[in-house]
Amino acid sequence: MNYRRLGGTGLKVSEISLGSWLTYGGYVERENAVNAIKTAYDLGINFFDTANVYERGAAEQVVGEVLRQYPRESYVLATKVFGQMGDGPNDRGLSRKHITEQANASLQRLGLDYIDIYYCHRYDNDTPLEETLRALDDLVRQGKVLYVGVSEWQASQMAEAVGIADRKLMDRIVVNQPIYNMFERYIEKEVIPLGERAGIGQVVFSPLAQGLLTGKYSTAADIPADSRAARLEWVRKGITEERIAKVRQLEGVATELGISVGNLALAWILRQKNVASALIGASRPEQVTENAKASGIELSEDVLVQIEQILA
Repeated sequence: MNYRRLGGTGLKVSEISLGSWLTYGGYVERENAVNAIKTAYDLGINFFDTANVYERGAAEQVVGEVLRQYPRESYVLATKVFGQMGDGPNDRGLSRKHITEQANASLQRLGLDYIDIYYCHRYDNDTPLEETLRALDDLVRQGKVLYVGVSEWQASQMAEAVGIADRKLMDRIVVNQPIYNMFERYIEKEVIPLGERAGIGQVVFSPLAQGLLTGKYSTAADIPADSRAARLEWVRKGITEERIAKVRQLEGVATELGISVGNLALAWILRQKNVASALIGASRPEQVTENAKASGIELSEDVLVQIEQILA
């Protein structure tokens, strides 16, 4: 497993990281969830991701329980705040109240003293940005959070946050978690250039387009009833005949290289130097083992040109 610096920090994270969205604490059997985390750790993956809203805290409990078996300095753990965690008017968002309460609740569920990376899960239009940044800065100063990040923020929102933090001498955001894969590339236009200028690294989710880029679908109608795509409309809409045809062409490129199409897709993402890690999901340990093989794969310029011609 190879490791990269996270943005402009000195923190090193594995090129492949393991998430827990819609998996741990939910529909994946506990034994598979536990074994997937253990397999990842054994393979050298040191970066694990969860969130308070994943199964209303159940994912944090599972992830924390497993990781507590290992030395705290040997892994990097991220969780998030923003989503609805109760029925009250202050049970969501990025107010000082919600951030403070949820950071403490996450630490309790995880059973840990500090969170390595604390993400603002989305942007909050109802809270002044300075209030959010001050609350996060307080958590850093208290030692409860080491690094601050955001997820799916626009480049302009991140730029404003960096400006406020610099003027007010507050801790900067150092990482962004956007969707990014061969079919979802919006971050290339503004987000990655900003990240390179401001020292904000990208930890990308859905790098395999919810399984589409593993070649698992033969037709757009070939969606298992118990899959994410069957339950989530935005995932289902992304599985089109046109995209499946492109995956078939990509499989040809991967075969010539002696790798799987999934590893080709992950290696393509990691060509971006501003990307610190590709965040995978896994319902079985075998999936972690397969995806981890992508770390260190170098794609030649000729191969990258081939890929762009297919994706065009």
